[in-house]
Amino acid sequence: MTSDSPDPSRRKDLRVSHAERDAVVERLREAAGEGRLDLDELESRVGLALTAKTYGDLEALTADLPPQPPPRQEPPLVLKGGLNGASRTGRWRVPEHITADGGLGGVKIDFTRADCPLPEVRVEAHGQAAGVTIVVPDGWMVETSGFDPAIGGLKDKTDHDPLPGTPLIRLTGNGGSAGVVVRHPNRWERRKLERNPPNTSLG
Repeated sequence: MTSDSPDPSRRKDLRVSHAERDAVVERLREAAGEGRLDLDELESRVGLALTAKTYGDLEALTADLPPQPPPRQEPPLVLKGGLNGASRTGRWRVPEHITADGGLGGVKIDFTRADCPLPEVRVEAHGQAAGVTIVVPDGWMVETSGFDPAIGGLKDKTDHDPLPGTPLIRLTGNGGSAGVVVRHPNRWERRKLERNPPNTSLG
C-alpha cells in the first residue's frame, strides 16, 4: 500500500520554503535578543538560514536553542448589556475575540479610535432584548456569513470595500429579538473624529 505522505526519516532531506527560512531567521534574532547568541554567531547563522535548502540545514541552526513556548492566549473581551448597557469606546486595545450580549441595556463597540494590530478579530454578538451596535472605521471589512439574523435581524451598513492592511471583523452570533447593527461612523461621530483625530498608538 502506497502513501503520499513523506517518510519522516527523510524530512531532513526535504526542501524548505522562503517562509520557513524566514521563521528560523526570526527565531535566531530572538535568541540573540535573549543573550543566547552573540552578534557574530547571529550573523553567521542568519546567513546560513537564508541559503538553507533542506530541513536538515535549518534544524542544525536551532538545535542548541530551547523550544519556544506556545503563544499566550489573550482572554476574550466580554461585554454584557445588563440593565444599564455596556460599551467599549475611545482608545482601547482590541483582542482577538470579543463577545457582546445586548441584554436589556444594549452594547456598543466602537473601533474608530481603537488600536488594532491584528489582521482579523472575531466578534460574537447576541442582540437579545436591546441589541448590539458595532462601529468600524471606513475601509474595514466585516464578514457576516456566520451570523444568524434570528428575529431581530442584522443591519450591515458597511461599504464592503476594504482598504489594504485594514482588519477583518468576522461576525458570528445571532440577532436575538433586537438585532445587531454594523456601520461606519455617523455624522455626529465623524464630527467628533475631525475635532479630535484618533491616535491609535497606545505604547
